[in-house]
Amino acid sequence: MAKRNVIIIGAAGRDFHNFNTFFRDNADYNVVAFTAAQIPDIDDRKYPAALAGKLYPDGIPIHAESELPELIKKLKVDECVFSYSDVPYTHVMGVGAIVNAAGATFRLLGPNDTQVKSTKPVIGVCAVRTGAGKSQTSRKIVQMLMDKGLKVVAIRHPMPYGDLVKQKVQRFATVEDLKKHECTIEEMEEYEPHVVRGNVIYAGVDYEAILREAEKEADVILWDGGNNDFPFYKTDLLITVADPHRPGNEVSFYPGEVSLRMADVIVINKIDTASPEGIQTVRENIQRVNPKATVIDGASPITVDKPELIKGKKVLCVEDGPTLTHGHMKIGAGVVAARKFGAAELVDPRPYVVGKLAETFKIYPNIGTLLPAMGYGEQQVKDLEKTIEKTECDTVLIATPIDLNRIVKIQKPTVKVGYDLQEIGNPNLSEVLDDFLKKHALGKK
Repeated sequence: MAKRNVIIIGAAGRDFHNFNTFFRDNADYNVVAFTAAQIPDIDDRKYPAALAGKLYPDGIPIHAESELPELIKKLKVDECVFSYSDVPYTHVMGVGAIVNAAGATFRLLGPNDTQVKSTKPVIGVCAVRTGAGKSQTSRKIVQMLMDKGLKVVAIRHPMPYGDLVKQKVQRFATVEDLKKHECTIEEMEEYEPHVVRGNVIYAGVDYEAILREAEKEADVILWDGGNNDFPFYKTDLLITVADPHRPGNEVSFYPGEVSLRMADVIVINKIDTASPEGIQTVRENIQRVNPKATVIDGASPITVDKPELIKGKKVLCVEDGPTLTHGHMKIGAGVVAARKFGAAELVDPRPYVVGKLAETFKIYPNIGTLLPAMGYGEQQVKDLEKTIEKTECDTVLIATPIDLNRIVKIQKPTVKVGYDLQEIGNPNLSEVLDDFLKKHALGKK
């Protein structure tokens, strides 16, 4: 049989993993291109030969997703594999319609074809949407396991936006490692909260190679998922975080519903700030699609270091970028803090945005009176700094997982907003983890 020509439709993450695990050494297929979406400036490059394997000595080109219909015809493509996440079902099938109309087969790869098996016990933490509270849940689980004397190594869902060969396997154990690996703000937001707590986190491009390195120093592997994707590894315990601020999204976004249906444990987060109706919708959807899951209620209480700089002030809220963009959140921790501590006004940053940040607001016009901390490259970081400088406000609320003062120069008074997972009643994570440790004969060393 002739090889089938394939395009992998992605966003510099799941697409590379699907290639590495299913296509890289598969002589039945010829991957002729990747396409890129969601993340700025990741097209017009190559998946390098050094990572692509012996079947691809010249590497594989990466094009913009907008070129998909022409690429299918020009490259005589037989099938396209959709390989990115945190998108509504209408978007997935809209891309499917484009693929089918151009003559190709539209395909989704599942866990059996893409998950890698570890030699160590694996806990996966996923979410139904970006910004649901997955990272704070991961941090809490890591701390609870470390308190029991276990060596936990976290592996983060990929964000390889730079030199892919250099990023094949990345290990972060100190804040200095973030600089060494030339991390973007988005990467630092995920890695820094782990390393400052004293645990190691891996990320990169080749997730089997990453896993084999992590296994050398771990009692337990924690898969710290992203973008509502399902885990790259076979899990022994899967915890999925749901968000009642976006009720119904848990069963209408891909692949968040996959993560919800696969979960052993579901954390309904943000109960302290969500509406009763939203919470009830999430509960009903969980009962309908995964009634056997253990459901834990959780809150994300807000803390600030200088509340006096909020009360009665005009404040600019700087929030986690992906949560506001493809996460579609209308409010974040900064807005909650501004309201809680009596801000006089939330300043709209849109009249002041410059450069690539202005482009972000054009692509995502419903962000509203928040400033996403976009930092996928040096220019975006500069534009973020200029926008904050231009914005007429009294105080800047930094509601990102890292302190932006370390990355950009902010001349105005700043307040750091914190938020951690707080469980409500029973069942709780302690009970879940005790069962997990007993099952795998793990405990205090």
